[in-house]
Amino acid sequence: MSNEFRQILHDEGEVPQEVQSHLREKAELPRNFLTQFFTEGIISKQTATDMLPFIIFIAFLAIIYIGNRHYAENNIRAIDKLSKEVKELSWDFKTTKADLMLKSTQTEVAKLVDTLGLKESVEPPTKIVIAANE
Repeated sequence: MSNEFRQILHDEGEVPQEVQSHLREKAELPRNFLTQFFTEGIISKQTATDMLPFIIFIAFLAIIYIGNRHYAENNIRAIDKLSKEVKELSWDFKTTKADLMLKSTQTEVAKLVDTLGLKESVEPPTKIVIAANE
């Protein structure tokens, strides 16, 4: 029904019989499952209103549960990322340690200091004995 028609009816003060019946039909609730359940079924409007705090509490718990789930998944992702980084750093450490072990061998050190003009000694080391004064 348009607003103009309502305004005309309001101005005239009279409402035809068929318009009144049409308005009554619109005012009635549709006959579907939910309306029957809340009006004629187990749960009435008063019972639903009385249960509202409990329903809000359940909704709050559901929100907490969902938030906790997201928090846990983010922690799992962070742990996976850090474990991959630790593995990569472990591999870098092992590679660097192997290179250091190779470069600290006697032949490698001799090759490196040969460019400075130092030569490896061919004579065996001698023991220096200091006589004690008695």
